[in-house]
Amino acid sequence: MPRKPVSQASDDSQKENTPKGKAKTRAEQVKKEKMPRATRGSTARRVEEDAEEDERNEEEEEQDAEGEADEEEEERSTSPHGRKRVRLNAEGDSAPAEELQAKKERTKTLPRDTDGFIPGSIVRIKLQNFVTYDAVEFRCGPNLNMIFGPNGTGKSTIACAICLGLNFPPATLGRATELNSFVKIGTDAGFIEIELKGPRGRPNLVIKRTLSAKVKSSNFFLNGQAATGREINSRMAELNVQVSNLCTFLPQDKVSEFAHMSPQQLLRETQRAAGDANLTAWHDTLISAGKDLKGLTDVLNGDRDQLKNLEERNANLERDVRKHEERRQIEHDIELLELILPFKEYTEAKAVYMEAKESSKKVHERYQKLQARNAPILEQKKAIDRELGEKEKAREIKKTAAKRKFETIARRVQDNEKLESDSESLKNKLESIRSEEKARKREIERLEKSIAAAREVLANPPEREDMGQLREERRRVEIEQRKLHDRIGDLQAKQKANVEEESKATHIINQHTGYLKQLDDASHRKLDSLSRWDRDCGDAVRWLRSNRDKFRMEVFEPPMLSCAVPDNRFVHAVEACFGASQLKTFVAQCEEDYTLLNRLLIDTPDALGRSTRIHTWYRHQAGPPQRPPMTQDEMRRCGFDGYALDFIKCPDGMRWFLENMGLHKTAIALNPSRANADLAMDYVTREGGGKFVIGNIMNSVTRSRYGKRLPQNDTRTFGQARNLVSQAVDETQKRRHEDAIKEARNRYNLCKEEAEQLAKEDAAIRAENKRIKEELAKFDERRKAVEEIEKRLANLDLRIRRETLKLEGHQAAAPVDVERARLKSEILNNAKKRVEIAKEYVTLVRATMQDQKEATRLGLEAAQIASNKTALEALVKEKEEEMAKAKAEFQDAHHRYEVAKEDSKAKLQVSKAKLASVDDDTRERFRVMEESGEVADKSADDIETELEAKRAQLEMNMHTNAGVVEQYKKRQQEIEALTEKIKDREKRADRVARSIKTARDNWQPALEELVASIGKKFSAAFDRLGCAGEVRIREHEDFDKWAIDILVKFRDDEKLQLLTGERQSGGERSLTTILYLMSLTEEARAPFSLVDEINQGMDQRAERAVHNSLVEVTCKADSGQYFLITPKLLPDLEYAERMKVLCVNNGEWLPEETGIGNMMNMIEAYVQYKSTSRSNASM
Repeated sequence: MPRKPVSQASDDSQKENTPKGKAKTRAEQVKKEKMPRATRGSTARRVEEDAEEDERNEEEEEQDAEGEADEEEEERSTSPHGRKRVRLNAEGDSAPAEELQAKKERTKTLPRDTDGFIPGSIVRIKLQNFVTYDAVEFRCGPNLNMIFGPNGTGKSTIACAICLGLNFPPATLGRATELNSFVKIGTDAGFIEIELKGPRGRPNLVIKRTLSAKVKSSNFFLNGQAATGREINSRMAELNVQVSNLCTFLPQDKVSEFAHMSPQQLLRETQRAAGDANLTAWHDTLISAGKDLKGLTDVLNGDRDQLKNLEERNANLERDVRKHEERRQIEHDIELLELILPFKEYTEAKAVYMEAKESSKKVHERYQKLQARNAPILEQKKAIDRELGEKEKAREIKKTAAKRKFETIARRVQDNEKLESDSESLKNKLESIRSEEKARKREIERLEKSIAAAREVLANPPEREDMGQLREERRRVEIEQRKLHDRIGDLQAKQKANVEEESKATHIINQHTGYLKQLDDASHRKLDSLSRWDRDCGDAVRWLRSNRDKFRMEVFEPPMLSCAVPDNRFVHAVEACFGASQLKTFVAQCEEDYTLLNRLLIDTPDALGRSTRIHTWYRHQAGPPQRPPMTQDEMRRCGFDGYALDFIKCPDGMRWFLENMGLHKTAIALNPSRANADLAMDYVTREGGGKFVIGNIMNSVTRSRYGKRLPQNDTRTFGQARNLVSQAVDETQKRRHEDAIKEARNRYNLCKEEAEQLAKEDAAIRAENKRIKEELAKFDERRKAVEEIEKRLANLDLRIRRETLKLEGHQAAAPVDVERARLKSEILNNAKKRVEIAKEYVTLVRATMQDQKEATRLGLEAAQIASNKTALEALVKEKEEEMAKAKAEFQDAHHRYEVAKEDSKAKLQVSKAKLASVDDDTRERFRVMEESGEVADKSADDIETELEAKRAQLEMNMHTNAGVVEQYKKRQQEIEALTEKIKDREKRADRVARSIKTARDNWQPALEELVASIGKKFSAAFDRLGCAGEVRIREHEDFDKWAIDILVKFRDDEKLQLLTGERQSGGERSLTTILYLMSLTEEARAPFSLVDEINQGMDQRAERAVHNSLVEVTCKADSGQYFLITPKLLPDLEYAERMKVLCVNNGEWLPEETGIGNMMNMIEAYVQYKSTSRSNASM
């Protein structure tokens, strides 16, 4: 691999071929003087590259500043840019285009020799201390050479060796641009030796190039003799070797550039690689001649425009002479009009002044008359205003009086309603007296019967036992009960002690059973394992489980405890995505909990009595995570089972932490045989880089920070998971807990036996206690019966006394007639009061109606007065408006009078000054015109309009100097000379157009035939894959913009689309590229072609079809040499006798002796060994 980053420019490939590296061609000097700095650097590199690279050089332009004017004009007539374009030959010297085309016409593929090699094909390659090789030498076949081997063994190094060994620039490879970067790291020098097939009858060419790690120069040897880079380039041109053409030599780092080539570049490279050898020369002729014709056409159009301009300008000169005299007359007329105008303006201003004076006097008199006429009407309006005010005041007094009477009427209505309500209440009371009297008589009768019945019971009481005897019998039974209670207390003490012992045994059994369950519980085992790994972390987890209420939101335990991988197949790959600190990180969901957790566990000893060292994290932002680098379809295409996060079971809040770690972007493939690491690298590096797991290998993909920023893959192998899997059970602890449970069960059984014995004793005591309670209950029942009889008798005595008192009360009540008379009297008084209120109400209503009537009369009178006032105000307003208008007219007339007065004075002064300033001739002309009446007949506006017209004529009549005639004659001579030049250039343009037609008649049919042949093979190849492809020519009026378009379709629902570097996927671009190159193979003129890892991104079906087609095309009898470099092979591929398979076996532990690793020798030795073994067995 190159040891240094890509530098800005490289001159090493040719330095040894020029004396002291200082030779500069004239073309290089022109570029550095005329081109921008960036272009100058890129062109300088191209000058030092091979002869084929000169086709890519930009056409330079230069003007010779020295020489005669005729020579300068002649050069400009040939090209719109000045001098003819300078082309560069193979050595970088300037050479005419015709000579370069002649050389290219001689370039062609030489006939095949008897050994099958075409002259220019590679026969042998030998490398020493070059990139990845210490030393290697191998021979190639004349047809397909398949080179394969693992990544990093040096397959692409062979492509580098072919390019550099044949003196093509390092830029062709797309890698390092410094030659010393290709020397193997750790060595001082190396070399490349390539043997090319020579023409028939001549020896092969052995080209050797020595490289040094310390300097940028190199040396060439041709057949053992020192040679220059120019000599090597010359030999490559003779053999038509085209390493710089992507259509014949496609290194690994240039594969993507093929799709990025513009359609114009693709046309140029296709012409160079295949078809008629003159295609490029014809195309260059068309481009050059087309630009020349365009330049001649532009110059001709410019000359014709110039001729037309000269003729028009000369025609203008003829009018200038006539206009000279006209200008003098106009100037005199203007001077006279400028004198007449102020006098005419004064005359008109004076007339306006007199008219304004008379108008102002008339308007003032009219205004004074209006003032005297309107005075009586204004006095009448004031009298009406006073009368209307008096009427309104009287009306308001009557309205107020009526309002007060209405309020008094409302109060009397309320008093009447209250008296009516009181009368109704008295009537109700009078009615209720009757019913109360009937109820009193019934109550007296009931009380008399109740008292008689109670006295009958007291006279004859029921029989009952002696209470003293009952108490003595009960006391004896209670003594027996107390003795039994003492026995119950002793028994309960024994039972309590036995229950406590049984409870202790049960607790021990449950405790150690729980311990056994914890040993079997994966979470607990994980916590124990975490505590052994990190004591602080384990203690923090236990504290968190007991103090979750301190936090606002849930704080998640470390992933080692809170995350699980249900599918054990993925647990090793998932754990490989975690770091040690990440497995032990506590995750908070808000900043408040994050701060509290750090303060309690890390910053202070508040939680555990000591400060701890644990890892914490919380989600700062709630934005969406970055999207994964691959879609599900791309994941399936690469053979991945899913992303790491897909296989993890965890709380939702923990997923933010896992996504922050990138687990949602880390793809996992358990089966390495199904995974496509190269395609995965392409997808992952689209977003800058990432990780993915294949088998037990973690791949970390990044882009290089240097050069072309190529992808880099850092791999590491990981082992079995230890933290996310379940922990094994500690058998010692398990056995200790089982022994404790066994001992506790024995004690529990003894307690059960004693409990049964105590239960029997308890049953006997309970039966005795039940008998005693039943006897006591019987005593209580007998006592209650005696007490109930005595209580009933006492209640009867109390009832007799209470009902006797109540009976006496009813009998002593006053008669109802008195109350009835009182109520009737109150009802009569209320009726009299209501009659008085009614009379007052009628009086108030009549007075109110009179006030309302008077207020209405006054209102009507006020309305009439207001109507009269409105009519009078309209008349007054009309008069006042008339007076205001008259006043405004007077002020306006007076203003016009003052303005006209000042204007006439000013214009009088101007006219006097102007008359004094003119000459006598003008003054006389003015006097004559005034006397004849010409001045009086015209207004000032007419004179000003005429003056402006004269001034406009003067401006349009440009002043003509004395050299007008001389200029006219000189310009006529220029017109004649330019007409002759145009005729000559028109003839030259006709010749160029005829040469374009001749070249196009040769080039276009040959190009169409070549593209048709390529397109036919290209379309057929796509048809075999079930896709569609087409190759078309895109024409343009500029020949340098003709192009080849490649259109492809990979899905049924698509249309044919142009191949670009962005539209298709990497695999689709690779497939299109190799199919196009295969279509070129039969038309190719180069002795050999090479493609490096073209199958990147292809699926197996496409890769197999491409391989089989490539074998078919490149292994025909007339096919050229082809190199196919690939890092992988599918099983059961097509094989042909003419192909040669080269397997790269490179590494640290190869034997020093060369030839031991030759696979063909090993195969032959194995076959011979088997044959010998069978022979010995038969003997």
